[in-house]
Amino acid sequence: MKNRFFNYILAFVFINSFYLKAGAQNIHAEAKLQQYTIRIGDQTKLFLSVHQPVKEHVSFPKLTDTIVSKVIVVGIGKPDTAVDKSDPKSIDVVQSYTITSFDAGTYTLPSLAIGTVGGVLKTNELTLQVETVKIDTTKGIYDIKQPLAVSYTFWDWLKDNWLWVGLSLVTLAAIGGLIWYYRKQPRKEVITELAKPGIPPHVLAVSKLKELREKKLWQQGEVKQYYIELSDILREYIEKRYLIKTHEKTTDEIFAGLRHMDIPKENKNTLRQILMRSDLVKFAKEKPLPAENEESMENAVIFVLETQEKLATENAEGSNTHV
Repeated sequence: MKNRFFNYILAFVFINSFYLKAGAQNIHAEAKLQQYTIRIGDQTKLFLSVHQPVKEHVSFPKLTDTIVSKVIVVGIGKPDTAVDKSDPKSIDVVQSYTITSFDAGTYTLPSLAIGTVGGVLKTNELTLQVETVKIDTTKGIYDIKQPLAVSYTFWDWLKDNWLWVGLSLVTLAAIGGLIWYYRKQPRKEVITELAKPGIPPHVLAVSKLKELREKKLWQQGEVKQYYIELSDILREYIEKRYLIKTHEKTTDEIFAGLRHMDIPKENKNTLRQILMRSDLVKFAKEKPLPAENEESMENAVIFVLETQEKLATENAEGSNTHV
């Protein structure tokens, strides 16, 4: 029983080793140099190529600093894979290394190990020749040549900058042409009209109050409209006379703006009485007596005439006529 088990193990090992060797036989590794002879400090590339099946995996050596003494690894590229045209089941994988040397001599690059599933593959050895710069000893040593003096004339500068010079000349010509054109244009006489003096606020207000009286609105039952127009005339007069905002302001807000104005107390009371009565008619639907309607008109005229500007009074004495 034990002998039979031992035979099974030997057969398993033999079969696996056979397949591993068969797989390894399908993988070939090779090393090449881009240039086999370089000068000191020049660089060349070392290529490690592996011909393998598509599903095979190999591990390239990790070269960090040097391959051999005085042959330095400068950089490592990425593996490049190409399909074999003659055998689509096989691929060629190439790993490149950039190397250099700063010492002249002949260097033997040893075979490098590439890991596979079936074992380790060894590349071929390479020879790198590093040559020094050849010096002609038959000639003497000369001093370093001094810089040559090159003449740079105005015409040379003009050739180098002709585009900017041309654009500048075109711009100057355009500006000069515009100036000449405007100077040749006939000058238009500017006639300035004297500003007409504005109508004094009190004259305008008295005129509008007269028109409102002639409409006879409250006599026709339109009491609300009568007080709306009456209060609007007074608000407009106050705004122009005292330079305060009155539109969309309440009566209290108007009087808050007039508190620092030089208005006699009796005139303020008259104005307040008119505006308060107008508010009651417009918002509380109050119906004043005919005598109160007439009184509101008379008080509005009195307020305008007694609060008008003094200079306006002296220059327009003929306008102070009762409505």
